[in-house]
Amino acid sequence: MKTLSIDFSKVNGKIKPMNATNNGPCGGGVRGETPFIKNFRQANIPYARLHDSAYYQPYGGEWAVDVHRIFRNFDADENNPENYVFGPTDNYIKAIKQSGCDIFYRLGASIEHYYHYGTYPPKDYLKWAKICEKIILHYNEGWANGYNYGIKYWEIWNEPDCINADGSNPCWQGTKEEFAEFYDVVSKYLKSKFPNLKIGGPAICTVWSEDLPDYFLKKVKENGSVMDFFSYHCYGPTVENFVETIDKANQLLEKHGLLGVEKILDEWQYIRGWSGAIYRESLQDAGRIIGASYITGAMCAGQAVDVDMLMYYDVRPTGAFNGLGAQLDKPKKPYYALKAFGHLLELGDCVQTKYVDENIYNAVATNGKEHAILLTYFNNDIKTGKEKVKLEFNNALLGDKVKVEYYLLDENNDLEIVREEIFTSNEFASYIKVDLYTVYLIKIIPQ
Repeated sequence: MKTLSIDFSKVNGKIKPMNATNNGPCGGGVRGETPFIKNFRQANIPYARLHDSAYYQPYGGEWAVDVHRIFRNFDADENNPENYVFGPTDNYIKAIKQSGCDIFYRLGASIEHYYHYGTYPPKDYLKWAKICEKIILHYNEGWANGYNYGIKYWEIWNEPDCINADGSNPCWQGTKEEFAEFYDVVSKYLKSKFPNLKIGGPAICTVWSEDLPDYFLKKVKENGSVMDFFSYHCYGPTVENFVETIDKANQLLEKHGLLGVEKILDEWQYIRGWSGAIYRESLQDAGRIIGASYITGAMCAGQAVDVDMLMYYDVRPTGAFNGLGAQLDKPKKPYYALKAFGHLLELGDCVQTKYVDENIYNAVATNGKEHAILLTYFNNDIKTGKEKVKLEFNNALLGDKVKVEYYLLDENNDLEIVREEIFTSNEFASYIKVDLYTVYLIKIIPQ
C-alpha cells in the first residue's frame, strides 16, 4: 500500500500551466457550431501554441499562421498592409480566444517532410524580422485593422535540429551556423521593438543530440542573443524519460550560463517508437487510457521539476498525434486528463508532496478553501496491476466537516463521480484502489 500524506497548509508555489496544447479550437464554419470551443473552455487550457496549423483547413489551411503564408511575396514591401494575408489566422485566433485560452505564437514554418518551401533560411534575416514585427503589431497593437490581444509569447522557429532517418531536415534547410546568426538577428530586433514581450525559442527537437543545441546555446551566450524562454521537445514512453529530458535540457542551459531563462517543453506525447508497427500502435494508444495516464503522470512530474510550461502535441483534429478526438465532439481519454489538471490550475496554489511513489504520480492544489488531488498509476512495463493508496489528511484548514468527491477516468468513466464521503474531522484517512492506467481527481470541499 502506498501512503500519500497531505497538509494543505504546505503551499509550494503556484500550479504551473502543464495542460497547455499545440493548436486549439476553430469556429463552427459553414457547417455551424461545434463543441470544440466549449470543451476547450471547460478543460481550462491556458495556452495554445500555433504550430503545424497550416495542415488543417478549418484553421485557415495554406494561408494560416506561418510567416511565409501570411506574407506571400518576400520581395514585396513589408510596410504595406496589402501584402499580408491575415484573415484566415484572424479567424483561427478569434476561436481560440473565445475558449478563454491565450496564444503562444510560433514564428516560422510548419514542418515540411516532403517538398521544402517555407523552411529555407530567409534570404534577408532583418527583413524577415521586420515582417514578424508587423505580424506582432497586427495582433497586439491593431496594425492593418488588427487586434489588441496582448499575445505575450513569440517563438522563433521550430526544430532546427530535426533529422529524419534518411538524414534530411524537415524544418531547417540551412546550417547550424546560419541558424544561430538568424536567431541572433531576429531576437534582437524583435526585443528592441517589443521590450515587454517574451521572445525565445527555438523549439529544439531533442536535447539528447547536443550538436545543434549545444552550438546554438553557446552562440546565444556569446552573441548576447535574446532568450526570454528556451523551448524544446520530448516524445517518449515513460515519465522517467520525460523527467530525464527536462534534466538534460537544464544541464545544457546551466553549461552555457542560461539556466535562469524560462523553460518551456512545448511538444510532448506518448510515443514508444518512430517506425513500423510500434509507431502505429503508439499513435493509437496515445488516444486511449494508457495515453491519458501517461499525460497525467507527466503533468504531475512537470509540476514538481524545473520546467515552467508543458504544451501537449497536439489537438489538430486531423493530426496523427491528436489524442483528444476530432473536434472534441466525442473526446478521447486524454482530453479528460488535461481537463483534470485544468481544475488544479483553477485552484491555483501547489501543495508540496512527493510527486511519485513507485509509479503512483500525483499533484495537489488548493485555493485555501477547496482542495484537489490528481493521481494516476502509470507503468509502461506491465499490462495489468492494482495499487491500494492511503490518503492521510491532517490540517486545520479542512475545518470540522468536508465532503470528498472521487472522479474516475478509466475505460468506462470519463471523470465521472464514482464515490462521495463526508468526514467530520480535520484528521482522517481515505483509501482507494487504483488500477493500472486509471486516473483519479479527488476534490475536498468544506461543508
